[in-house]
Amino acid sequence: MGTAEKTGHPTAIWFFFWGEFAERFSYYGMRVILFKYLIDALNMPRAQATEWQSLFKMACYFLPLLGGYLADRFIGKYWTIVGFSVPYVIGQLLIGFPDKVTLVLALSLLAMGSGVIKPNISALLGQTYDQQRPGDKVLRANAFLWFYFAVNIGATISMVFLPILRDNFGYQVAFLFPAGFMALALALFALGKKHYATETVGPAPSMSAEEKAEQRKVLVKLLGVFGLVIFFWVVYEHNDNLWVAFAEDSIQRTLPGWLGGKTIAPDSFQWINGLGVLILVGFFQWFWRKVDPTGTRVPQTTKVLVGFLFTGAAPGLLALAASQAGDGSKVSMLWIIAAYAFLTLGEVLLYGTMLDLSYAYAPTRIKGFVTGCFLVTNGIANLVNSQYAKMYLGKLDEGESVTQTLGYGAKVLMQDGHTVFRFRPDVFFGIDAALCVGAAVAFFFVARQFNRGNAAAVVASPAQ
Repeated sequence: MGTAEKTGHPTAIWFFFWGEFAERFSYYGMRVILFKYLIDALNMPRAQATEWQSLFKMACYFLPLLGGYLADRFIGKYWTIVGFSVPYVIGQLLIGFPDKVTLVLALSLLAMGSGVIKPNISALLGQTYDQQRPGDKVLRANAFLWFYFAVNIGATISMVFLPILRDNFGYQVAFLFPAGFMALALALFALGKKHYATETVGPAPSMSAEEKAEQRKVLVKLLGVFGLVIFFWVVYEHNDNLWVAFAEDSIQRTLPGWLGGKTIAPDSFQWINGLGVLILVGFFQWFWRKVDPTGTRVPQTTKVLVGFLFTGAAPGLLALAASQAGDGSKVSMLWIIAAYAFLTLGEVLLYGTMLDLSYAYAPTRIKGFVTGCFLVTNGIANLVNSQYAKMYLGKLDEGESVTQTLGYGAKVLMQDGHTVFRFRPDVFFGIDAALCVGAAVAFFFVARQFNRGNAAAVVASPAQ
């Protein structure tokens, strides 16, 4: 009698889940207070703090290419994750020292750790399911959603906790908690080694000319989709800097007396995003099982398209809020809460789906590399934002002054003597909304081409 086929999630899911929970607590705990830290402790003007934070995030999302290459060719996904977790911990320990040289070193180590690990953890998850639950695409898609759920449990708790800790004990104490959680993440992940996929490391076996041509065809299709995802990230990545600036300048942040009457820190609203993901991941787990139990009725690209539209609605709301916040008046915090809600809907539909789509349609030999390419879309967006986001006209910093006011913005003389043009908040957020809607229209046509015969385009090769 043959061995009964195993069903349900393999044991490895628990190590992925809790390891990713701790690592994302570490990353987002540091990131949620980073923008204000650069301003408060390093005395950076807002525009410079936005640029530094964008460049840091850019590095975090470009380095996955290196991580995928190292893992696929030399040391495997497991040892890449373990090895690069060490500089990650060191970076978390260093970042709390308010010195620019130390800051550059800390951010470099953090980007190296986070970036190199990022593509390999999700690729190893997919590979584990392919080996231990072969052919069960619905289960694997659910695993990616639970993986994303773990990300946002860690992110939500840290986004609530770290600003409070910062406000009561200072930045240096607050940054120690992410360092501790990163060490915990390393320990939890390492303990699960025997439950993960068996890896084959080294140069891929030679392919025939036909196989190479088919692989290139799949890559071209994927990169066409990835190109439009950049616009999603350009807009999305404003939520932890420009949205914080808008909340500080234009949102009434004092709670009513029956809720304690306290004033909420402007960077504290970010926890809404994490909590929203927790709710929506569970909801979509149920919803897609009911509506599309086989995973074939609603194409992944349709989910991504709707995600673009919800994401565009978020800055659209802020544009409306900003139009009512002129002359120093402030608007209800319900505006930014609603904006985070729409942003989260877009994120879950687009990002969670793209993780599985990237893995599912990538040629087996280069799944880590393709996952890295998808993550690089965020890096490109943050490179754009390092300059584009500086065009946001919020509260002027000391030493800055308006030299000319225009209907849609102003020319500002900066501290270094340069004059730059900046858009009013309502105009800037309106541009963000237009970018997402325009990308959605383009994606509609790209998706039709991608879906046309994509099953035949997937390179069929045994799971490693």
